[in-house]
Amino acid sequence: MQLEFLQLLSPSLPVGAFSYSEGLEWLVQNKKVNNETTLFNWIESELSRGQITIEASSISYIMKDLVNWKNNRDIQHKFVIEEWNSWLSSLRDSPDIRSQQTQMGESLLQLLIDLDHPLPDNEKKFIWPIAWSWAGVCWNIPPIDLVEGFLYSWVANQLSAALRLLSLGPTKAQKLQKKSLLIIKSQANYLSQQNPKEIWISDVGAIMAQQSHVELYSRLFRS
Repeated sequence: MQLEFLQLLSPSLPVGAFSYSEGLEWLVQNKKVNNETTLFNWIESELSRGQITIEASSISYIMKDLVNWKNNRDIQHKFVIEEWNSWLSSLRDSPDIRSQQTQMGESLLQLLIDLDHPLPDNEKKFIWPIAWSWAGVCWNIPPIDLVEGFLYSWVANQLSAALRLLSLGPTKAQKLQKKSLLIIKSQANYLSQQNPKEIWISDVGAIMAQQSHVELYSRLFRS
């Protein structure tokens, strides 16, 4: 494994992921998630049929289109990336999540600029899956590894949020992260072979939790 990939997976990556719960805070406050079993069920459900599955399955396609833009540097290839950006953004029902995707994407692209890996024309107005894909292009990370890392990073952030919301403890969180590895690997293999525009999702509960987060009386995480 390349060391750059470990850098991309690091929880200290300065993109602000730690400040979001993606609906988990609402679920905890409404007692939908209240222990390690219900927490794992939530994680497993999102990995299996959540909106993140569409984003994960898009990564290999986006990487190819980013390489084309990098090599040709013309408006037509840039437009393809902008189409991915608009399409993936439109699939996110919650304004909170769209804002998160934009903020994290721009933060990662700015970091890559600072690390001498800019997009053509130093562009950085793209969402998180596109920024993640560009990091994979820059560091020659195989698409399957990048998809696994994308899912792994999401789980790690959910567990990080859970540590602040539940009486969980770091040891139990680590056990849940390990328990999720088989699902991550299986889903990464499956999603890497799928057309993202043909995937169906069924995570209405997650969407409602994300949309309701802003209505909480008090919040630890960003809205």
